[in-house]
Amino acid sequence: MTTNPLLDFHDLPLFDQFEPDQVAPAIDILLRDADQALETVTQAAFPATWLDISRVLDVSTERLGRAWGAVNHLNAVADTPELRAAYNEALPKVTEFTTRLGADERLYAKYKAIDPAGLNPEQRQAHQNALRNFVLGGAELTGAAKARFAAIQERAAELGQKFSENALDATDAFAHYASADEVDGIPADVLQTARDAAQKEGKEGYKLTLKMPCYLPVMQFARSSALRQTLYRAYVTRASDQAGADLSKFDNTALIQELLALRLEEAKLLNYPDFGTVSLVPKMADSPQQVIDFLRELSRKARPFAEQDIADLRAHASAHLNLPNPQAWDWPYISEKLKEARYAFSEQEVKQYFTAPKVLSGLFKIVETLFEVSIRPDIAPVWHPGVSFYRIERAHQEGALKGAELVGQFYLDPGARQGKRGGAWMDDVRARWLRPDTGQLQTPVAHLVCNFAEGVGDKPALLTHDDVTTLFHEFGHGLHHLLTQVNERDVSGISGVEWDAVELPSQFMENFCWEWDVIRHMSAHVDSGEPLPRELFDRLLAAKNFQSGMQTLRQIEFALFDMLLHTAHDPAQDIGPLLQQVRDEVAVLQPPDWSRTAHTFSHIFAGGYAAGYYSYKWAEVLSADAYAAFEETLGHDGLPNVETGRKYRQAILEAGGSRPAIESFKAFRGREPQLDALLRHQGMA
Repeated sequence: MTTNPLLDFHDLPLFDQFEPDQVAPAIDILLRDADQALETVTQAAFPATWLDISRVLDVSTERLGRAWGAVNHLNAVADTPELRAAYNEALPKVTEFTTRLGADERLYAKYKAIDPAGLNPEQRQAHQNALRNFVLGGAELTGAAKARFAAIQERAAELGQKFSENALDATDAFAHYASADEVDGIPADVLQTARDAAQKEGKEGYKLTLKMPCYLPVMQFARSSALRQTLYRAYVTRASDQAGADLSKFDNTALIQELLALRLEEAKLLNYPDFGTVSLVPKMADSPQQVIDFLRELSRKARPFAEQDIADLRAHASAHLNLPNPQAWDWPYISEKLKEARYAFSEQEVKQYFTAPKVLSGLFKIVETLFEVSIRPDIAPVWHPGVSFYRIERAHQEGALKGAELVGQFYLDPGARQGKRGGAWMDDVRARWLRPDTGQLQTPVAHLVCNFAEGVGDKPALLTHDDVTTLFHEFGHGLHHLLTQVNERDVSGISGVEWDAVELPSQFMENFCWEWDVIRHMSAHVDSGEPLPRELFDRLLAAKNFQSGMQTLRQIEFALFDMLLHTAHDPAQDIGPLLQQVRDEVAVLQPPDWSRTAHTFSHIFAGGYAAGYYSYKWAEVLSADAYAAFEETLGHDGLPNVETGRKYRQAILEAGGSRPAIESFKAFRGREPQLDALLRHQGMA
């Protein structure tokens, strides 16, 4: 009998051997083992020590987590009806166990009995987090309240998964087969991909979809306002009551309402006034009001710049584009045309210089230089031919040892395709851990996932500058997970890091995409091989803060809506009026009444950012201030200072979640964070 690959923990996941029918038997075995481990450590005679509990329970639950993580990952990047069915069958079982584990009063008592004096600093932080999480997990509830809390977790997990499926299916279900007359202005590489997709289906014309590598260029470059309207309407009504009768099965309206009701009920059971307050307990921010005040202050500072952005767009549309009354689907087109006129370049011109292999090489160079590591291609089983695998190494610190030590490994899955969730993200495969069962050091492994356009013909994939920034962003998350030097699993890498600080390393890395001495090493024209001309980079740099006021208000709109939704909204009511209230306060552009963008707001309804979307702006203050330290120490060659990189690596990346994020920040900067650098970086000082 063939061994189930989900039960093989010798090294990396055996993605190439995976079949959906292996999910149920593997998860059942691992749940049974974890359940037995829980029973063992909660016996009265079992010693209440960190290592004894870890050796039995953590080892067992980590195996479950790794197997379920592999299934969860494949469900996001290689969705099939068979895998979806297997995932949904196992999801309630996994949720039931993890909820029960986090609420087990016997285990909670055992953790409370652990003497903190016998723990090292990493273990003390993990122990402190664990006690807090037991309370948030319902361990102090009893009777009917405890049973109801568990039922809420199971139902919420089911609803979140269904929300995500509806968003993916609604995106995949749409296609518009455009004629040659309609596609005037759309870039040639996008058209080639669209023509190939139509021909593959035996259809005429160009298959236009709502996947970002197709949708965004259409909105930016298609001269036909009618075509832009068609795609815009389909995009902003996905998974909603406005999507049309044939797509009504993907409507997320009822799911949103039930999720919000469950979250409020969970908060009340835990004796909190609302879910926003619960969400902030393990975060840096002290209260929902502090977050709301922060967002409104930033909104006030950004608004004059946003209003000027809109005035400029309206003037250009009227004077040069014959659009005296622009509609929602016209703004991306107008923005692109104004940018071309003002800065004499287009995204398409710049894109020709950013081939995926060259960008990746440049990214690796800056990481290797700054953080004193080496990145090498490696071999591992993968789930798609477009996925690559790498190892990060560091020269041995001890002079007597030759060669390099393995620091971590990562998978890179860059391309957009059917059955793959939209967006970009980093996820962990396993954490760095000095294993209590073997005494061996386990190195970390991560997934880095993007949704870039594939190459056309025999040419490599071309990235927009935004794509380059996205890649650097996700790599920043990866570095946070992979470069950790913490040996305690629950606080190594990204584990245990406050959610509103977890974006610091990712947003920090984006800054390098605006440094000439970094960019010139990772650009080469797709045809000539010539590097990006300095004068074109200067134009790109001049456009860096183009519409930064509008973009800031857009993020604040999402964040404020999210926080008010989880603090001041009655779940029985439609979310539309609240969203409109936020837009009336913050937005400088109002979408049509039929827009339903919240219905695919997966971050807060399916992605762990509920009452936490503000984290992007909160952490941007930290990341901009952290990067200012590099600006202050730039070398004569224009490249970042290696000593500053070493200090950042040691204070932020290597420390992981082993101490509060504010302590790590102050260890690097020597002071509290300041808002000034963010405003300066975004041209709003």
